[in-house]
Amino acid sequence: MNPKRATPALVLIAIFAVSIFLTFDPINTGGVSDFYVGVEFAYSPDINDAEINLNTLKTLVDEVKDYTNLFVIGIPEVSQNQEVLNESCNYIYDAGLHMIILFTDTTSYNYTLNDWTSAARQKYGEKFLGVYRLDEPGGKELDNYEERTLNKTVPYLPNVRNYTGASDEYVQNLQVHIEHWNHNLYSTLLTADYGLYWFDYKAGYNTILAEFGWNHSRQITVGLCRGAATAYNREWGAIITWTYDQEPYIASGPEIYEDMVLAYQAGAKHVVVFSYPDLNKFGILTEEHFEAMKEFWQYINKHPEDHGSQQATVAYVLPQDYGFGFRRANDTIRGLWTADDLVPKIWEDVNKLSVTHGLGFDIVYNDPEFHEFILAGYEKVIFWNETLPHEQFF
Repeated sequence: MNPKRATPALVLIAIFAVSIFLTFDPINTGGVSDFYVGVEFAYSPDINDAEINLNTLKTLVDEVKDYTNLFVIGIPEVSQNQEVLNESCNYIYDAGLHMIILFTDTTSYNYTLNDWTSAARQKYGEKFLGVYRLDEPGGKELDNYEERTLNKTVPYLPNVRNYTGASDEYVQNLQVHIEHWNHNLYSTLLTADYGLYWFDYKAGYNTILAEFGWNHSRQITVGLCRGAATAYNREWGAIITWTYDQEPYIASGPEIYEDMVLAYQAGAKHVVVFSYPDLNKFGILTEEHFEAMKEFWQYINKHPEDHGSQQATVAYVLPQDYGFGFRRANDTIRGLWTADDLVPKIWEDVNKLSVTHGLGFDIVYNDPEFHEFILAGYEKVIFWNETLPHEQFF
């Protein structure tokens, strides 16, 4: 089960990785540039009350503005109300923060999104980073949700009779939903997901936030998302989501701090913390979580050299179009098939690599388009049908 699917809003609070300095200008301070930390405003005591939404947003901005540099508007009820959206963006901008905005179905808006975003880029400049579009498209496939991109089962999809057909159908359908944004002025088109990252990038996203949640292996998650991002020459991040399906939902402050540092050292451009539902003044975030964010802000200011210090030297290569979920040994293949005969060995291999190499391996696909990159980009390349070497040979 994915925690974000438990909420109808399908939104998240996110901590994006951060500019490595104490000001909000990454260019003039000599730190790692274009590295953001922030929150995504995704909760409200009453989402139907515009004034409450605006005041709640401002309260969160005031709380985090001294140790973040990005704010994500993640409640559709804000972005669908042009007046509230304008005032929200002005407040975020005046606080010195960058912004990303969740846009949902374009028929839900009473104003023209192209006109608004064009004006926003002129007004906010580089502070307007881009658009969050759709949520967890790959995860919906794996868990066979009703709103999945392939909204039918195999017998009713003539092109989906094998893994390649399912991959092609998924990518083509997802492109229909995001191509407008890809061709209209945005420096960042992103989503969060918990599987099938490779195929999200293939569809056109330029940033994927890999979800850190439950007890899923962080090393395998990083390997999948970072490997795909590297192959496609895109950006990636991590989103720290629910640990429990009941209160307090989120892990402790020290635990999310460890996840943030892990993602930072793995080279993430973004680190994300999911906050929903509305349990207190700041959703599910409490003082210990803000303290963790402050500590992380201090850490990256002191240790810019740690960013990307844990790079992959090994590539584990999967069969082309192989859509296994990698959350557990019996995970689905695209939500359409149960685990096949390849799964036991592949699952054992990646778990062994996570022990022997930690963050030092990526997981990529045997796609001919990327053969040259794979062979040249890693010190060691291991294919799924090879015998995994004993650790002493690594």
